[in-house]
Amino acid sequence: MERSGRGEPSEREAAFKPRIAVVGSLNMDLVCSAPHQPSSGETLMGTAFGMFIGGKGANQAVAAARAGAQVEMIGRLGTDSFGREIGGALENEGVGLKYVTRDSVVGTGVAQITVEPGGTNSIIVVPNANMRVTDKDVQRARGVISAASVLLLQLETPIEASIAAAKIARQAGVIVILNPAPAGGGHPSGEVEDLPDTLLRLVDVLTPNQQETRYLTGVDAGTGEGAIQAAERLRNRGVKTVLLTLGEQGALLLEQDAAPKMIPSFPVRVVDTTAAGDAFCGALSVALGDDRSLEEAARFACAAGALACTVMGAGPSLPLRYEIERLLASVLGPAIEI
Repeated sequence: MERSGRGEPSEREAAFKPRIAVVGSLNMDLVCSAPHQPSSGETLMGTAFGMFIGGKGANQAVAAARAGAQVEMIGRLGTDSFGREIGGALENEGVGLKYVTRDSVVGTGVAQITVEPGGTNSIIVVPNANMRVTDKDVQRARGVISAASVLLLQLETPIEASIAAAKIARQAGVIVILNPAPAGGGHPSGEVEDLPDTLLRLVDVLTPNQQETRYLTGVDAGTGEGAIQAAERLRNRGVKTVLLTLGEQGALLLEQDAAPKMIPSFPVRVVDTTAAGDAFCGALSVALGDDRSLEEAARFACAAGALACTVMGAGPSLPLRYEIERLLASVLGPAIEI
């Protein structure tokens, strides 16, 4: 994680940091670059290899910390070397690990990522300890969740744990952001498309991408009309706000009692899209914790997501706050009502 080591914030800066709680996964990412995805039985010569701290929970926690938040992580690591390395790296980023349980029964989660020349990727995740996060783990962290500005959730840990955390947050008036990833059969349970309304009704902002939206609604969000229809279906299931990420097109914002808006993306040279969604969600949580409007927060998040596409690997690509602000200042582009 090359962007760490920024020094301690001043007392004044620390006092104004939004508090973000993240319930989620922690993985070691094994990243290969290759000319294309191998077909069945094919052996390819790769062009590069790297090991990076990953998992959507860890990525979003680091993204939030680098964007200017005080972050506490709730999850599980193994007691193996991967677990020790991830723990040390997160502490170096300033992410609190008081509520990360060290699981001696199974190992740390692992992800195998293959990146093609255009930056697109495919991922195989072996969740291990991540799927052993329990309601008890979440209840231990009740105080830190209740004291947060924003709770960040994904779907690489058991849904029951996410529901428990969201209930605590809702009772305390904490903003709940759910990134419904991975989609469909990519989840270890194979049941993400059956995401319960029990959880969705506790969500303030849902941040699906196009693939996840298709699994959750059955609607192709590749067109403007389809994206709006899909977002409306999700809102009808109890979500307050849908922020549908559309890659280089930007993001569609659908708030309660407001016309849908397109938040423009930022033109960058794409190297690897692996952590773009995680950078987006981490930055979004910080911007909302800073009391920015949803539209302003979405632009901040789009800038972070774009910057993440310019660097190889999940951890190294997550941008610092000044980088996000600099990109925002260089490109003027208001949201467009559609």
